[in-house]
Amino acid sequence: MYGELSVKLIQDSKRTESLDVLPLYMTDLVQSIVREIRDLQRDVKILLEKQGPNFKASQDRRVSCAIFILQLCMRRNKRCLLAYHRLRAQRIESLAWSGHETNLIEEEDEANYGDENSGAIFNDNKSASSGWHPDEEDYYRGFVDNLAELKGEWTDIDLTGSMEPPRDLFVDVRVLKDAGEIQTEYG
Repeated sequence: MYGELSVKLIQDSKRTESLDVLPLYMTDLVQSIVREIRDLQRDVKILLEKQGPNFKASQDRRVSCAIFILQLCMRRNKRCLLAYHRLRAQRIESLAWSGHETNLIEEEDEANYGDENSGAIFNDNKSASSGWHPDEEDYYRGFVDNLAELKGEWTDIDLTGSMEPPRDLFVDVRVLKDAGEIQTEYG
């Protein structure tokens, strides 16, 4: 049935959302979904070629309905792939913002940890094992480089701090540079 693989991919992604582990990239499943999209595109092309260059949707409702269903299946598969990759990109970005570094594990270490602990781990020792796709590793490195460039301009300010405003009325302020006496609107 069309779309079963993409539904499986999304269900697995949804299950892993709350985990501290970024699971291994599902290369086989992603490639199968891409292959299904190509097969659907080929089927649409064959249907359109059979109808000729002057085909109108009102001529044959069965063919136009079949083309419509195939197009919807392709669109759904593409959206599922985009959602899967977006989820992984967000997890990789959060890993970079939190200051974790990735270290490639050698095959010996993978044998020691077993299959259940493979993947990128979010933990406090600031290292993560890599079961990522090579493109994801490139994305992480580029994101960390851009983040370091951004942080480089303001070395004294912690950009990774909490984005929630303080709840207290009085807040301690740390002065980075002495600017002399400053008058605010409240005195």
